[in-house]
Amino acid sequence: MDRTEKSVAEKTHIEIKTPKKYVVYLLNDDFTTMDFVIKVLMLYFGHNPHSAFDIMMKVHKEGKAACGVYPFEIAETKVAHVHAYAKANSFPLRAILEEE
Repeated sequence: MDRTEKSVAEKTHIEIKTPKKYVVYLLNDDFTTMDFVIKVLMLYFGHNPHSAFDIMMKVHKEGKAACGVYPFEIAETKVAHVHAYAKANSFPLRAILEEE
């Protein structure tokens, strides 16, 4: 290996960092129906009816519950979709994201 080959090999080392993850939570309110929350969990977070029901009940009883963990941009998009869908259906349902 000559000097040129060695310097090229040394310069190609790239450190890849794992992106930070964010948890998306749904927050309880007194107006959004349980059925609507279940629908949101299935539609935007990919939960099956059983897990969506369990999460909805946790939101109802504890005030908030995690829906999923995502990279920032995906979590932010899911929060925006939940807010837009809730508003379009006249519900005050809120979602937030927090760093894991």
